[in-house]
Amino acid sequence: MNKLGLNEIRQKFLDFFASKDHYVRHSYSLIPEKDKSLLLINAGMAPLKPYFMGIETPPNKRMTTCQKCIRTGDIDNVGHTARHGTFFEMLGNFSFGDYFKKESISWGWEFVTEHLNMPVDKLWITIYEEDEEAYDIWKDHIGIAENRIVRLGKADNFWEIGVGPCGPCSEIYFDRGEKYGCNNNECKPGCDCDRYVEFWNHVFTQYNKNEAGEYTPLPSPNIDTGMGLERMACILQEVESIFEVDTISYILNRIASEANVTYTSSNSSQDVSIRVITDHIRSVTFLVCDGILPSNEGRGYVLRRLLRRAARHGKLIGIKGSFLAELSKNVIEASKDAYPELENRKDYIEKIISIEEERFQETLEQGNTILNEYMEELNKSSKKILSGEKAFKLYDTFGFPLELTEEILKENNYTVNIEDFNLYMENQKNMSRSARKSETGDGWEEGINIDFDNLNKTIFTGYQQLTDEAQILLIIEDNCEIDTAKEGQRVKIVLDKTPFYAESGGQIGDKGSLSNDQCEVEVYSCDKSKDIYFHNCIIKKGSLKKDHKVSAEVDKILRNATSRNHTATHILHKVLKNVLGQHVEQAGSLVTDERMRFDFTHFENISKDDLRNIEEKVNAIISESYNVIVEETDLKKAMEKGVTALFGEKYGSKVRIVEIDSFSMELCGGTHVKDSGQIGVFKILSENGVAAGVRRIEAITGQNVYRYLLQTDDLINNINLVLKSNANNVINKLENLNDEYKNCKKELEELKKKDMIDSLDDIISDPTNINGINLIKHKFYNTEIKDLRNITDNIKSKSNKTVIVFASVNDGKVIFLVAVTDDLLDTVHAGKLIKEIAAATGGGGGGKADMAQAGGKDPSKVEEALALSEELLKNITI
Repeated sequence: MNKLGLNEIRQKFLDFFASKDHYVRHSYSLIPEKDKSLLLINAGMAPLKPYFMGIETPPNKRMTTCQKCIRTGDIDNVGHTARHGTFFEMLGNFSFGDYFKKESISWGWEFVTEHLNMPVDKLWITIYEEDEEAYDIWKDHIGIAENRIVRLGKADNFWEIGVGPCGPCSEIYFDRGEKYGCNNNECKPGCDCDRYVEFWNHVFTQYNKNEAGEYTPLPSPNIDTGMGLERMACILQEVESIFEVDTISYILNRIASEANVTYTSSNSSQDVSIRVITDHIRSVTFLVCDGILPSNEGRGYVLRRLLRRAARHGKLIGIKGSFLAELSKNVIEASKDAYPELENRKDYIEKIISIEEERFQETLEQGNTILNEYMEELNKSSKKILSGEKAFKLYDTFGFPLELTEEILKENNYTVNIEDFNLYMENQKNMSRSARKSETGDGWEEGINIDFDNLNKTIFTGYQQLTDEAQILLIIEDNCEIDTAKEGQRVKIVLDKTPFYAESGGQIGDKGSLSNDQCEVEVYSCDKSKDIYFHNCIIKKGSLKKDHKVSAEVDKILRNATSRNHTATHILHKVLKNVLGQHVEQAGSLVTDERMRFDFTHFENISKDDLRNIEEKVNAIISESYNVIVEETDLKKAMEKGVTALFGEKYGSKVRIVEIDSFSMELCGGTHVKDSGQIGVFKILSENGVAAGVRRIEAITGQNVYRYLLQTDDLINNINLVLKSNANNVINKLENLNDEYKNCKKELEELKKKDMIDSLDDIISDPTNINGINLIKHKFYNTEIKDLRNITDNIKSKSNKTVIVFASVNDGKVIFLVAVTDDLLDTVHAGKLIKEIAAATGGGGGGKADMAQAGGKDPSKVEEALALSEELLKNITI
């Protein structure tokens, strides 16, 4: 048996099936392209479902892939077992109505026995109990002994999901030997013991199952096989677990080194943590590489959960600080030959992981402190279940994931009330839905009383012309169809054809007019649903009737301004890649006649120099007056040309390529200028971050830049008037004013500080003695927290057995500071004390035993809060 590395096995498999005339397809993204039923790709055949279902034509009737997959259903078992993992690679060969059982079985046997040199006497076969065809092929054609072909029932060897295509399957098993068995003489594949390991499943999709449960033969049966790459590596490398496979142990050993511990392959908590990190960093690296960013929902939440779980387990085994970004280098090194995109995006991957891990360190520290307090409370009250309310507060207020709360509680023999937590979560969602509904109003689509099924799609003519003659098909008011609209009415109008661009792809809809001899109509926006265009209108004059003809005219000035901004986004996208790196991908956009907004993946602030460089390069492309060429073609030809497709965007079979000479080429349905020179000039207004790893640039072009310059000129002139200066010395004037301001502020702070020091004796002269503790409390006005700290430090240096409680009311807000002298630290905890004091004003906070700070909401209750400190200390005796 060849002891091959994981990367060698992958390549041998793909090369073998290439020799059998299979089209070798690089792994699809982990983000499903055309399958809303999946959050992430979880099987080798998942991206190929459109081919199996006959919805799309495959590039070849024979295909082979090594597909990266993510499954999180067994995440709690990861690390505790030798076989569970969230990331894995699935080798597969597929036939779409071409070859069938004989070829699939024959090639499978040829590969494992002749190319992997697996010993024949160690291989066993299972088939579906009624599949005589597969049985005959294995027995008569391959020559497997009858006693090594095991018939199993539907649960084991028949593949089906609900109704639709289905069929029997045949699996190849490897016998690991008697030492892994159950000592039963009848032990064979299908037994629950660890002796026989299934490594390659051949699914023969030959039936269609209907709602009545009846099976009918498919006219063109298919082949779908799956071999777990990591599992095959385990067998060939003769190791006990996927974590001992060469490429995976390369990552695992780095973790053990970072933690300065020895991995023993045991089930100790230390080894569990090492395995969790090993698995999760593989998933995290590939997820980020495919463009997924950490968030609180969907795929982003899967990524965030895995990353934070790995980071926490790093802390459990003693790794200090952030380490996952550095560890991702090992994942990239181990897999870059098969997945070159890892190497191409390594800087981006490291930055995204680093940003998220650093944020989590803050969350972890704060959440752990609070959760520890909750567990102390549970212990004191002899309870074992944390309330859903407190678990939700950890999640909602402090960003502490429920899964992490559950995991930590479990480690300390506690649980959480999940039902109550879900109720709080559902209430929050309902409130969010209500808020969104009140902000946006009811969408007309939700309550519309019109059937559009028999209505033809609107013919869009706006790429070629800005005016057209059209017929009115529908007039809609208040979600109901009407025959006539009169002056003053707001309606939606559907035409048989239109030059108006409907809002889509980030570009706003056109404005303009409809008119005939009986009416004048303002079109203030245009949108669409299922390729039916809705012109949002106000009847300005006369009346409009269904079936009448109208002249539709787009506002040329606004359309041209919008087109300038849209073409500028394409140029900006390419320039950002050239300046910042190829990791840059569009993450959203908004194109109007007034400005453009472009969101893109990038991991840090853009320096002023880089921003200036980006602006200059965009203007350089504009000044070249490059031709903007638009071509309609099919998606396959477009991708072969190397066109840039927006990540996660859904494209039909026919697409539109917008090419700016040889500089930029993107798929886009928007409107554009004829050549880049028509943009005129490009000016960046702002650059800022909008999410983890996502930046935003807002910019203007053409006449809007001229108006911006006029406004800037007016602003400078007004500043000169106020400062009694001119353009040549305005900077000097401002610098002098700023210096004067700083000096005045410094003098004021010194005076305030002196005044506070002078009053210090009054503050500490008459403390309240409570059970041997000196309580000093005082209410300040407009005093910053740093000044309160200075006073408390001064008092503590002169005092013993003293608790200091200060409050300051600043512009309607309240801040509290509690400090405890060192000789009381075993008795009084400042952090716990301040929580109850601040709560009296509707606030909250915390801190360490010696000093803590908090905020309050109701200034009128500050005296009540200070008085509460006396009551709290009465329960403490030293």
